[in-house]
Amino acid sequence: MKLVTLNAMKREKTGKETAKKMRKAGYIPAILYGKGAQPLPFGVRYPEFEKVYRRHHGETVIYTLNFENGENLMKQAILKEIQRDPVTDMFIHLDFQVIEEDKPIELKVPLEFVGKPVGITKGGVLEIHLHDIVVECLPVHIPDKITVDLSKLDVGQSLHVRDIKVPETIKIVSSPGETVATLVAEEEEIQASE
Repeated sequence: MKLVTLNAMKREKTGKETAKKMRKAGYIPAILYGKGAQPLPFGVRYPEFEKVYRRHHGETVIYTLNFENGENLMKQAILKEIQRDPVTDMFIHLDFQVIEEDKPIELKVPLEFVGKPVGITKGGVLEIHLHDIVVECLPVHIPDKITVDLSKLDVGQSLHVRDIKVPETIKIVSSPGETVATLVAEEEEIQASE
C-alpha cells in the first residue's frame, strides 16, 4: 500500500459549466464521499494527479487529500472511480471515498501472477480473465497486490476466485465462482481467434 499526498481545492459550485472552467484552469473536478458525510466537491491539479497516477498505476494507493483553501483540512481516501474523455483519454472526473482507520473498506486490489503453469509444457495457452478482485478489510490491512500461484494449472483447468488464498484479515468480496485464469489447449486458442 502506498501513501500519497495530493493538494486539493474545495469548490463551492458544481455543474457542467463549473467543471469546464476548472478543466480550463488545469484542474480535474472531483468528489469526496463517505458514510454519514456530505459529499465534498473539490479539484486537483491535473499534472500533479497524472504524475502520481502514472507512478503508482496498478498499486493500491491511499491518498491524503490536503485542502488548501478555507480551513486547513486533511482527509484520507481511496480512488473509487476515474472518468476519462472518450476521445482524448484525459481525466475528466475523479471519485474518492473517505476511509477511517477503524472501519472496513471495500476496494479493488490487483492480482500478481507467479509460477509457470505445468500445462504450458503440454502445449497449453494461458488466458487471464481477471486482473484484480474486490476485497474488504481495515485500511491497515490493505495489500498492494494479491499473489496468485499458477504453477499447478494444467491444460483444461481453470483457477477461480475461491481458489485464491488471502490472510484472515482480508475478506474477498468478488464472486467465488468467477474465473481468474484458464489454461486452454493450443487448438482451442486457434479456433477462438478465427
